[in-house]
Amino acid sequence: MGTVTVNGISLTYSVQGSGEPVLLLPPAASASTVWTAHQVPALVRAGFRVITVDNRGTPPSDVPDGPYRLADLVADTAGLVRRLGIAPCRIVGASLGAMIAQELAIVRPDLVHSMALMATRGRTDFFRRAVTESAAEAVRRHREIPARYAALNTMIRLFSPDTLLHDRDAADWLELFIAFAQQGEGAAAQYEATLMPDRLAALGAIDRPTLVIAFADDVLTPPALGREVADAIPGSRYVELAGCGHFGFLERPDEVNRVLVDFLGSPAVTGDPVRAARA
Repeated sequence: MGTVTVNGISLTYSVQGSGEPVLLLPPAASASTVWTAHQVPALVRAGFRVITVDNRGTPPSDVPDGPYRLADLVADTAGLVRRLGIAPCRIVGASLGAMIAQELAIVRPDLVHSMALMATRGRTDFFRRAVTESAAEAVRRHREIPARYAALNTMIRLFSPDTLLHDRDAADWLELFIAFAQQGEGAAAQYEATLMPDRLAALGAIDRPTLVIAFADDVLTPPALGREVADAIPGSRYVELAGCGHFGFLERPDEVNRVLVDFLGSPAVTGDPVRAARA
């Protein structure tokens, strides 16, 4: 584990494996350890050097006062990539992490080799805004909300009904979300950073190989919104996985990892990324 200082804040990161670098960017209110059980080992086995990072607002990285703009998190990621000397690198992001990646590809394409965007969107509709604002309020007021109730509501937002039908899995997730509750100003500010304006037209400027992965049962970033992103980015590839909610990369990790490794190691990505994107 290491730390770098960018934009006046300290970011904590970890590196595993060797080979071409892949940077994993986590969802809002999630630690970098969200990748540890499944995505990191799969990508290391595939021959990649995997970097994970805790965004501003997630300890042990600094938790500066909010609000956080999406542009702030993009600038942090740009600073991290430059400081680690891994540009241009492959980026895998989920939810907030995917939004950071796609904005980075617009403003600093020189830092991005290719990217896989999971559970993403390019605009904020009424329902997603209402849910996000409510989630931010809840994590700010976590001491006023019963822990079991908060954990169950988080599970409903993040997981597929298929997952919650399995008693053992549901019980294990409930225990985990009670023990590691989403809470505090940093988590709230990260949620609010996802409240982007309509960026679909801007996404048309991206010229890096892009994979968009949508999860069929995702209520926070439903497939229709992910498809909009894929349609907006020239030459992008779209994959939709069944039986998955917003955290499909934890619910169906083998399927997600197979798609990621196939994309990141494909000839279109291992060759000249600009030429591949424009082909």
